[in-house]
Amino acid sequence: MKWEGQRESENVEDRRADGASAGAGLSGLGGRMPGGRGLGLGGIVLALLVSWALGVNPLTVLGLLQGGGELPTTAPALQRNGPPAQDVGARFVRTVLADTEDVWTAYFARNQQPYERPHLVLFSGRSDTGCGMGEAAMGPFYCPADRKVYIDLSFYDTLRERLGAPGDFAQAYVIAHEVGHHLQNLQGTTVKLERARQRVSERDYRALSVRLELQADCYSGVWAFHSQRSKGWLERGDIEEALNAAAQIGDDTLQRRAQGTVVPESFTHGSSEQRVRWFKRGLESGDLTACDTFRAAAL
Repeated sequence: MKWEGQRESENVEDRRADGASAGAGLSGLGGRMPGGRGLGLGGIVLALLVSWALGVNPLTVLGLLQGGGELPTTAPALQRNGPPAQDVGARFVRTVLADTEDVWTAYFARNQQPYERPHLVLFSGRSDTGCGMGEAAMGPFYCPADRKVYIDLSFYDTLRERLGAPGDFAQAYVIAHEVGHHLQNLQGTTVKLERARQRVSERDYRALSVRLELQADCYSGVWAFHSQRSKGWLERGDIEEALNAAAQIGDDTLQRRAQGTVVPESFTHGSSEQRVRWFKRGLESGDLTACDTFRAAAL
């Protein structure tokens, strides 16, 4: 992926200097975010294993979708001043976010609609969010309350070394997926899902959660389609990196790795095959309307 020298977003807030010293959590989706202490580098893998052992799907935490009640009101953000960090990880994130801004601004403009650009927060260990206390063990996540994407860059070490998904475009896919959740928030899909939680069973809600996550995968594929068309920055093997990342974080793959068995009834993000299929659908169509997982008869 030829990302060096491309435009970098100004909508990135770097809180990494705060580390684990962030203040108490804010009100989140049905209370504080799960988790008390940060798990440090690669801690998400331990969280996966422990969660499966306890019968709790860890992807619930990653998606921030299993809290009860209505979405909280937006919490005040902690702004950080000073020049942007110049480490490779920060520059890469700013570059990918900038491209999602370019793609979605142009896409929405063609439909005579404005696009509200999300902010992205780099943190280390833990950080306050509009949805409660965010921790590295959650992996990257989007908070609909403050409309920000949060990421501890140590997750990329986990993605590469422990989940078997190396490559810069695999990392870009992760950001694009979370920005996909931002699109859903702008479209009102996220609120509809949370309201549905009050009316449906837990099993039906998990099924809706799968459709939400697969739609975000499809949206990331649409981004990749338009990104490549405008920049031509993808190289041989990049698409395969993203597809592999989607496969490695499928519910069935994570369950099989952690506990040796697969329980489809507990899925909240979709199987590896489903995640790959919907990413490819977005990639091949370049059209958000092709991503209506909620109307799809089969996933």
